[in-house]
Amino acid sequence: MQLTKHAHACVTVEKDGTRLVIDPGTLTPDAAEAVARAQAVLITHEHFDHFDEELVAAALEARPGLQVYGTTTVAATLGSHDGRVHAVSAGDTFSVGPITATVHGHRHALIHADIPCPDNVGYLLDDGAVYHPGDAYFAPDAPVHTLLLPTSGPWTKLGEAADYVRTVKPERIIQIHELMLSDLGQHSTAHLLGEKGLTGIPIDRLAPGTTVQL
Repeated sequence: MQLTKHAHACVTVEKDGTRLVIDPGTLTPDAAEAVARAQAVLITHEHFDHFDEELVAAALEARPGLQVYGTTTVAATLGSHDGRVHAVSAGDTFSVGPITATVHGHRHALIHADIPCPDNVGYLLDDGAVYHPGDAYFAPDAPVHTLLLPTSGPWTKLGEAADYVRTVKPERIIQIHELMLSDLGQHSTAHLLGEKGLTGIPIDRLAPGTTVQL
């Protein structure tokens, strides 16, 4: 399985010619290209930096084979499209070609008591090969090889991120949701959370467009 990092929270996962794109939001400049090459789109929650509603809706109209998976709100926003838009929640399992996904978690992390927390789901792919948590530090009750770790945003906190990594115990971390950090911020965050920091686990900072083997 290969993973391509796009800007912010968006990644593409490919296995045996099947591609899934997770969280193509409006802060990802090449989101349209990523969606155009994918057989399925997975959305963790409805926030604009994870879900470009116009882009995904247009792709569903243009490509009759495209499948979309997301929360109940995401599915309701897009409409059924002949059953190709699927509402998922914790405990669900589905497959796209050779890639199997299990769904974990319920809610977006708290930003402030005055701001509602939408539903948020994480996707664990291929028996733990990679886990995308969306905007939450929810630990799936399953082994995780590669954890996609959010490191910036109004809800994140480095101490909580470190404890989250210690709970999940992945073999590898790839930093995502980093767009609000400067280069210095990304470097210091990776140092604090990485192999020589609080977690003892290697953390990769991938430039957008970088592809790695999982």
